[in-house]
Amino acid sequence: MNILVVAAHPDDEVLGCGGTIARLTQEGHDVYIAILGEGITSRYEKREEADQTLVKELQGRCEKAAGLLGAKDLFLYGLPDNRFDTVPLLDVIKIIEGLIEHLQPRVIFTHHGGDLNIDHVIMHRAVLTATRPVEDQSVREICAFEVPSSTEWSFQQFDPTFHPNVFVDISKTVNVKIKALSCYDTEVRAFPHPRSPEAICAISRRWGTVVGREAVEAFEMIRSIR
Repeated sequence: MNILVVAAHPDDEVLGCGGTIARLTQEGHDVYIAILGEGITSRYEKREEADQTLVKELQGRCEKAAGLLGAKDLFLYGLPDNRFDTVPLLDVIKIIEGLIEHLQPRVIFTHHGGDLNIDHVIMHRAVLTATRPVEDQSVREICAFEVPSSTEWSFQQFDPTFHPNVFVDISKTVNVKIKALSCYDTEVRAFPHPRSPEAICAISRRWGTVVGREAVEAFEMIRSIR
């Protein structure tokens, strides 16, 4: 089964569903990762002031993380970091439509729509638009993931709030997720920041307690056609 993970920024794919990606690839599924935003450039007052060497290094870290997770392929795009709202929504949709046409995925994992980060919100909207359930649509399931330090920091002030109803046991792959996250050393923070390894483990264990498992990644099923 072809599965597509569509993320806004480098590290979102690991934070949101790294353990699930590793589990699915170990089970023999072909998982493809698409990261639409360039990352880093929002730290500069003007995008054109960004150090392109650092952008290239970040792309290399994406490739290393994807390799650790066992991804079949990685697609990187150059949308402006934390400035997706300056890009016509249609342009974002077209990228995703092209990926779907090329890969014919049955399942898509992407951002939740009630997130604090504007890029994450736009990604969610674009994915839903690109996967309209017309007759020849290959996508049968869409699952939305949370991104620690972004989804929960909306403090349920933006609708819809994250209500997970699908849980993937990552007890055997949570260590792979942490190892992949370590590729993004510029994004990882010290505990108790949500993007610290300790917090990532704690989050997976917390969701695990909800469904009686040691470590879990939680998702909200947006649509499932069976």
